[in-house]
Amino acid sequence: MGYFDNAIIWLDQIGVADVIVPFFLVFAIVFGVLQKTKILGDPREKKNLNVIIALLLGLAVVFPHVTGKYPSQYDVVEIMNMALPQVSLVIVAVIMVLLLIGLFGGEANWVTGPFAGLIALLAFVLVVYIFGAAANIWGYAWWLDWLRDPDTQALIIVLLVFGLITYFIVREPEKSHGEGMLKNISDFFRRPGH
Repeated sequence: MGYFDNAIIWLDQIGVADVIVPFFLVFAIVFGVLQKTKILGDPREKKNLNVIIALLLGLAVVFPHVTGKYPSQYDVVEIMNMALPQVSLVIVAVIMVLLLIGLFGGEANWVTGPFAGLIALLAFVLVVYIFGAAANIWGYAWWLDWLRDPDTQALIIVLLVFGLITYFIVREPEKSHGEGMLKNISDFFRRPGH
């Protein structure tokens, strides 16, 4: 094994995967949601309160894992550690689709167009399924067993990628105003009215 392999093993042994990564992940997501949704008020005025709530929720996820107070099958940190690599695979696949569409000169109009709701719904269902499978919730759903096969999952991703690429290559081009894929992606992440 090389130095990097040993370094990763050492980081795992000191608890980075069990304590640090889940804590910072929960902290970052909760803090980002509180800041963006303005649930507690203006984020500039309530930033300290948002930090405290995110900190407490991050610790509330990690402490029961470290002390062994979670039920064995419902350990949140273990579920996250099993599900996040698969969610990361989906994210990488989506980014690769966007790169291939841009490579062939297509535009990602579907991000804000008529397919936006469908894509958001499919992404939500996929993430719920991945986390449910990691938590073994779908144990009784015998009709979803075919989705657990890694070969089937890879086949579905490949078919979706090639289907999207084919759609963007053969569709009739709309009138373009000089705005490419990067412009549409930046518009997607921009707040309305800004």
